[in-house]
Amino acid sequence: MNANDDVSISSAPRGFRRVAPAFALFFLSPFVAEMLLGDFAIDAIWIVLVVGPLYGGGAVIVRETARRLGRGWATLLLLALAYGIFEEGIVIQTLFNPNYLGLHLLRHGYVPALGMSAWWTPFVLTLHTVWSISVPIAIVEALFPERRTQPWLGRIGLGISAGLMIGGALLVHGATRKQDPFTASNVQLVSTWIVLALVVILALRCRPKATRPAGAVPGVWVMGALALLWGLGFMSVNRLVQDWLLAGAQWALDLVGFVLLVVFARRAAWTPLHTVAVAGGAMLAYACHGFPQEPVAGSKGVIDLVGNTLFAIVAVVLLVLAARKERALTSASHAP
Repeated sequence: MNANDDVSISSAPRGFRRVAPAFALFFLSPFVAEMLLGDFAIDAIWIVLVVGPLYGGGAVIVRETARRLGRGWATLLLLALAYGIFEEGIVIQTLFNPNYLGLHLLRHGYVPALGMSAWWTPFVLTLHTVWSISVPIAIVEALFPERRTQPWLGRIGLGISAGLMIGGALLVHGATRKQDPFTASNVQLVSTWIVLALVVILALRCRPKATRPAGAVPGVWVMGALALLWGLGFMSVNRLVQDWLLAGAQWALDLVGFVLLVVFARRAAWTPLHTVAVAGGAMLAYACHGFPQEPVAGSKGVIDLVGNTLFAIVAVVLLVLAARKERALTSASHAP
């Protein structure tokens, strides 16, 4: 971003400048969640109009709730997990549907007593927690670093975001039921709501510590590379192993990623640039996965390849801009 870009942003109407980060997050979330992943080919980008309000509204609500309460990434991640439970357990119900879109998602690690898969459940909830919600939030907060911990919306904007999320949820639920009339049992739905509520309560109880312990933290480039490798491994392991071994591999990858992130991110040496690096590495893993991924909607072949290339370029550009903004703010804060 050059000086002319900064002038153009600063000369924009004050109201728009105040809500610009929320707009950016609203559109980036569905882009990362579906387009960058490779689920939709570029000629099916119109589907974002259907799923966009659910993803975008959800991401904005998660971020604004955490920041309005003065909470940090522990709350953000748990609220992102709650969003994943809401979408996959209540709205689309893939956690319980044995034949969603004919994909047989529950066949690996199936647990008959729960009607769920020990592989699909952690896999899809991690997708939403990390990529659908947390990665877009981290990137947009880095694009607007001066307002990283500030609320972006007032009460009206927050209400509109909630309305968009709820409306999007109803729209996606209706479209899903039209394709597949499956409905989870009452016990499954009630249990899902209870688990969702418990996760939200836990999220709201997490408070940032006043002091952070000392300790070494890997460099920014190292953390980005680790996030990229972890993301590629997480997205690729289902191509290598099957059944209960697959379920065990997904749980192990989740545990390793969680432990490493907690160990390093809680230390005083952790900086916002580390957060950008981790989010960027994960985002690039999604971009790489999009190329071999066959789209569930839209054309395959050359059109899909062109779309994946354009989406990957957008991801790289956003990551570079975010890193530059963070570096500029860091340099300014260290200047005499």
